[in-house]
Amino acid sequence: MIQAFGLTSNPRKELPPAVDDVSFEARAGRVTALLGASGAGKTTALRLMLGLQRGRGLTYFRGRPLHRIAHPSREVGVLLGDVPGHPARTVRGHLRMLCAAAGVPVRRADEVLESVGLLGLRDERLGSLSRGMDRRLGLACALVPDPHTLVFDDPAGALSAHDARGLHGALRAHAAQGGTVLFSTADPKEAARSADHVVTLERGRVVADQEAAEFSRTRLRPRVAVRSPHAARLAALVTKEARAARRSVEVVREGGNRLAVYGSTCADIGEAAFRHGILVHQLADEVGDMGPGAGEIPAARQQERREADGERAPGTGTLSAGRPGPETPGVLLPSPATEGEPLEDGRGAGHGDGDGPASVAVPNRTPGPRQAPAPVSGHGPEAAPSPSAPAPGPSEPASGPSAPAPGPSEPASGPSAPAPGPSEPASGPSAPA
Repeated sequence: MIQAFGLTSNPRKELPPAVDDVSFEARAGRVTALLGASGAGKTTALRLMLGLQRGRGLTYFRGRPLHRIAHPSREVGVLLGDVPGHPARTVRGHLRMLCAAAGVPVRRADEVLESVGLLGLRDERLGSLSRGMDRRLGLACALVPDPHTLVFDDPAGALSAHDARGLHGALRAHAAQGGTVLFSTADPKEAARSADHVVTLERGRVVADQEAAEFSRTRLRPRVAVRSPHAARLAALVTKEARAARRSVEVVREGGNRLAVYGSTCADIGEAAFRHGILVHQLADEVGDMGPGAGEIPAARQQERREADGERAPGTGTLSAGRPGPETPGVLLPSPATEGEPLEDGRGAGHGDGDGPASVAVPNRTPGPRQAPAPVSGHGPEAAPSPSAPAPGPSEPASGPSAPAPGPSEPASGPSAPAPGPSEPASGPSAPA
């Protein structure tokens, strides 16, 4: 069991602390998700709990603070980023080194490799692993000393849906054996699918502490998932009929031939498609995101995945009495933290992946020490200004060469000011006052 009390990071110059008075519990035998958008303070909270960052507050692991545990790696397994290790080292050699450091038999390396599905890649070099295989190896490293508690920072942030389900299946199996699992995520649907309890952070503070069922009911929106080769036509049709019937329906194009429809039912959409002869490949009820803008998170994760596959930046260190130390194979420490398209009246996009069976199982627990591994954050590109933006009114200063310099109370027009579109009159010297 994890108990966090009053976690507060040190202030950053004139900015408020990244984490401010965060308190929550993660119970044994359950999976707890720490949910929040990029910059909400998830990674900082985890680092404060593990003693890797200066701040205030207390964290108890089964009733004891980490610095009072003689062998913290035997209590807590940590994955806060990529697996530290020389790129030329083999997967099996890396795990055998960790076994020696943890004081467990070397056969444990093959056991955990088999449990995470990497036994066939035991002779591969660390530098040749894909992002998904790297995350599986990080899980194997954390499981080598058979810890009671697992703390993972965004473990499935850059994985495919299949790999993410396998990883969360392994975490679920560990909790089913009586262990404590805490992971952070920026995707509310991932939290609702994979966790028993959800703690939501916003701007460094806890804004919700709920059971997963209550979280899904109160903070996620039901929707209808539709796949059709004529998705654009069907979206326009559903929007038109909703307007005619004066119903509030939101249609979001999620990419390819997939639509997410909020405020409607499978029956209504199916009947509309049948009446107009539109072929439908999928029609199913789903749970959507928390609202407009939440769909940007998975899009940012796709960019993170492409960047992560092209560049590995392993971190090194150890976890000893809650403080970072020199490199040893005992525990893996973190590197710096990480993390559709609306149609018609759509205001945000949601992404959902179907659930499936877990493809990974945790090995039988064996006595011995424990271990730990290290996150990435990305920001979606800002939307470019529309060329049809309205022309500046008489109360706005002209941006042409003859425009007067801004006064002390006027903001200077920065380089990001949108250029006048084709429908805007030029604001040059001949523009009317």
